Amino acid sequence: MFGRLIFTLVLAGLAWPAAAAEGDPAAGKVIFQRTCENCHAATIGVNKVGPSLWNVVGRKPASVPDFAYSDAMKANKEAWTPTTLDAYLADPRGDLHGVKMFFKGLPNPADRSNVIAFLQALR
Repeated sequence: MFGRLIFTLVLAGLAWPAAAAEGDPAAGKVIFQRTCENCHAATIGVNKVGPSLWNVVGRKPASVPDFAYSDAMKANKEAWTPTTLDAYLADPRGDLHGVKMFFKGLPNPADRSNVIAFLQALR
């Protein structure tokens, strides 16, 4: 019984990155507009308080030209994947200490999955 529980937990952990990519882009757009759009644009070349999030999935951090990133973000070398975005969006300041973003995060995994699906569509 204990072995089955461990096996189930391991499988659930392996499935999570795929689940992040399976969110609803339309629902993610609504969350983005309500939560993110004041500081981030979803269009290419438009920086606000935060950098443009156009084509962010797969992009290297701190790579948008003409944006003043924090030293913490410049030091981040891990590309923005659904998995890294999920961790960051859950708790930006806890995930990358020293970032400028004051947003507390999206605590709901479904909301994060939907926003990530929306961001994946921005190409």
